[in-house]
Amino acid sequence: MTDTAMTTGTGPMSEKRYRALFISDVHLGARGSQANLLIDFLRHNDADVIYLVGDIIDGWQLRRGWYWPQHHNDLVQKILRKVRKGTQVIYLPGNHDEFLRDYFGTHLGGIEVMDQTIHTAADGKRFLVIHGDSFDVVVMHARWLAHLGDWAYDATLYLNRWVNLVRRKLGLTYWSLSAWAKFKVKKAVNFIGAFEEALSTEARRQKVDGVICGHIHHASIHDMHGVAYMNCGDWVESCTALVENYDGRFEILRWTAVKSTEDEAAAPATVPLPDRITVDA
Repeated sequence: MTDTAMTTGTGPMSEKRYRALFISDVHLGARGSQANLLIDFLRHNDADVIYLVGDIIDGWQLRRGWYWPQHHNDLVQKILRKVRKGTQVIYLPGNHDEFLRDYFGTHLGGIEVMDQTIHTAADGKRFLVIHGDSFDVVVMHARWLAHLGDWAYDATLYLNRWVNLVRRKLGLTYWSLSAWAKFKVKKAVNFIGAFEEALSTEARRQKVDGVICGHIHHASIHDMHGVAYMNCGDWVESCTALVENYDGRFEILRWTAVKSTEDEAAAPATVPLPDRITVDA
């Protein structure tokens, strides 16, 4: 599976419904969470089934100090309203919301909590859906290092806000310091490749056609030696979600690009970002 097309949306956004919607790494309870943008995304996008693919709530941050503004609560209520209206919602906890792993097999407010599941697409292909932290050797074998990395990531996000405040005043577009660091550092690139390879190997072991995951905050759709690898991304920086259309095609929707196109239609961005990556299943 490879990226086959990139398009930039134009004009006001209309509501759209998908067969399935995959969201991960919202990190409610962390100051970097862009819950407001996700609320806006969910106003314009719905699905028959919504998968919450881990790290929706950031228990690590909440243990350090309580932070839960009204818009974080509003997002929870928005999801619960979708459940009441008939949307199936499945929650697959990650390492930051691992406290919910005590509730596997139960329903919380109508939301089913599971360790992992198999999603069957419209064309019959089967995909393992899992957060992915269990295939991260740092999280599994050096938790102190994972917490240190989490602290460093938060510090980078804090610095990133100040950098982009200056850039906005200069009329420049948004730039992600942490994303730049992640892809300029060779070890980080190697880590992402190893993570993708491990998840794809697990998909082959379970004899499915692909894997859908989160955890590393890097939205992607591509082929890994005959197995489809799909990552939802995150709602801290990139604000991306994975969707399945009713014809079985999967796309990554990048909501910051959609909103910038909608709100700043008068002039194109200096470096335009695709708002969706279309892929044939």
